[in-house]
Amino acid sequence: MTVKVLIVDDHRLFRAGVRAELGDSVEVVGEAEDVDSAVEKIAELKPDVVLLDVHMPGGGGQEVLRRVIGSGAQVRFLALSVSDAAEDVIGVIRGGARGYVTKTISGKELTDAIRRVAEGDAVFSPRLAGFVLDAFASTEVPSIDPELDSLTQREREVLRLIARGYAYKEIAKELFISVKTVETHVSSVLRKLQLSNRHELSRWATARRLV
Repeated sequence: MTVKVLIVDDHRLFRAGVRAELGDSVEVVGEAEDVDSAVEKIAELKPDVVLLDVHMPGGGGQEVLRRVIGSGAQVRFLALSVSDAAEDVIGVIRGGARGYVTKTISGKELTDAIRRVAEGDAVFSPRLAGFVLDAFASTEVPSIDPELDSLTQREREVLRLIARGYAYKEIAKELFISVKTVETHVSSVLRKLQLSNRHELSRWATARRLV
């Protein structure tokens, strides 16, 4: 049986790339770019599996999970994110996702992961499985940081590189954007997190193990 898939990600070019990589191996029934459109498309198109980005406008993947699973919809979620941070992995798994893979995954591997999730398996990129095992072996529930979901994916990427000591020019080269765009992202992150300078950003990111 062909697996019906909905791609949820706030980057149009990335969605197009995933669709191209999947080819005819699954049936991509639609796309969504934020929380509200994802919830609407899931109700309308009834996919078997939702490829879910973790950080998006409107509350992120965890908000999609909360609203859809809370409605009783019969759909399985596979998180697909550039982030490999433990709090992101644990947050969406606790929210109800059946797996979590990073965006370095190949098209063939992603297709296999989708099929396995559709069949009821739990699927994780190898490095991430340990986070989940450690979290569920612990009696402590990891806290969910709402400040992280206030940042766009690009802002998080810039934040990580700032925390690692990259200069603005180095960040621009790494992310293929202009120095002015880097400055804009840094200003936005400072404003959202209510911090004053890049040194406070570094401490903030290090405290949350984002580096």
